[in-house]
Amino acid sequence: MKTLREYVKEAEEKGVAIGHFNISNLEGFHGIYKAAKSLNVPVIIGLSEGEEEFVGKNEAVGMIREIREKENYPIFLNADHHYSFESVKGAIDAGFDAVIIDLAKLSLEENVKITKQCVDYAHEVMKNTGKDILVEAELGYIGSGSNIKETIPEGAGIKTKPEDAKKFVEMTGIDMLAPSVGSIHGLIKSGKPHIDEVLVAEIRNSANVPLVLHGGSGLRDVDFTNAIKAGISIIHINTEIRLAYDLALKESLRQHPEEVVPYKILQPAVDAVEKVVLDRLKLFNNLK
Repeated sequence: MKTLREYVKEAEEKGVAIGHFNISNLEGFHGIYKAAKSLNVPVIIGLSEGEEEFVGKNEAVGMIREIREKENYPIFLNADHHYSFESVKGAIDAGFDAVIIDLAKLSLEENVKITKQCVDYAHEVMKNTGKDILVEAELGYIGSGSNIKETIPEGAGIKTKPEDAKKFVEMTGIDMLAPSVGSIHGLIKSGKPHIDEVLVAEIRNSANVPLVLHGGSGLRDVDFTNAIKAGISIIHINTEIRLAYDLALKESLRQHPEEVVPYKILQPAVDAVEKVVLDRLKLFNNLK
């Protein structure tokens, strides 16, 4: 099977994007995987530090590896938004396919220093094991937390400059870059800014590495399609599926207050996650 690096390159060539969806439990995983498999497209499962602690690093790796090897399916595991070298190292050691070191709040000097440390460690593990590992970093702060916000967080939304992106990639050696181009983490009640597709293209040409769009929940369809055309290769969605899961579960409990069988209570939540992911994957992959 091709590596995630090869699938990212293929997505660029086809003018599509790989969907990245976070999980906190088995129900979310099943909803995402069922949607991806029904369309036969590659998919990335993400675990933030908090999600990783709840699910378990080794458990997540084992689950993804079993599906990939047993069913020969292109499903990959990413350590989403890790904030220290130690946490990135732990994910790499556990067997994640990709990691994101998120130091956008730090000074450029500190961001470069720790990001380079993560890249060097990934290269060391790749040399010793032959396993391909992608390292992604962020440049430009777009807020934090996959939740519902009243307004855009203070300090978020300052866009990444193409020349800074180029310099950052050269200094760190990262494989992928998550720039600030208009999106904000979470759902914003007042509405999200639009994606600056012109800036996306400028950063892609300048940085010369694949670009990742974070904070995809709540964006208009046209923002996604324009971003993909301009050079985005991976798109992150989390809050949308959390909200779908939450609403479906509450409705299931309301309709069946006497039910005590977990898989019966939780099935509507799985179905709700699957629907959101299916719609997004169709859009990202230009499928009807």
